Amino acid sequence: MRQAHAWDPHTRAVVQARLAPPSCRFLTPAEQAIAGPLLDLLTGQAHTPGRVPLLALVDRRLAEGPADGWRHADLPEDALAWRLTLGALDAEARLRHHGTGFADLTTGDRHRLLHVLCTRARSTLPARPWHGLPLRHVWELWMRHACAAYYSHPLAWDETGFGGPAYPRGYVRLGRGTREVWEVPHPAPAAPTESPP
Repeated sequence: MRQAHAWDPHTRAVVQARLAPPSCRFLTPAEQAIAGPLLDLLTGQAHTPGRVPLLALVDRRLAEGPADGWRHADLPEDALAWRLTLGALDAEARLRHHGTGFADLTTGDRHRLLHVLCTRARSTLPARPWHGLPLRHVWELWMRHACAAYYSHPLAWDETGFGGPAYPRGYVRLGRGTREVWEVPHPAPAAPTESPP
């Protein structure tokens, strides 16, 4: 964000809006209680919930669009698909955990449930509908939105080494091992130390 002065006003406004997204407008409070932990688990934020505000970012995308311009023929448009799939996830949790909904499960139980669903979604065997929905496409829907929201945020850029928007300044030093004058050099790796016998 120290480079924000070099961005055009539109880019600066878009990125700053990602740092403090508005409160949820599309998902209901009950849906938010399911979607928040789901998104954090899908992106490895289960132990640091809300670090990247995925729930607010996904909610804003569902409320305002734009859609990706395509969808699987066996799923409705993304906004309705999210409502249906969150309901299905909650129903699945209640079936497996004696009436306890997804929002009230422990992090471990949520993780185990998602692992089962992921395994089924990735199976090459013909799949039965999951609560009337194609699980493989449900999983893709969740991951598509989770990843798009996560990697749109400057904290994720720092993790990947992305230097931020280049427009209108541009990048000049494109060679291997080179960096722009404004980029911070990576620290030298620490020398290995011998462990005592």
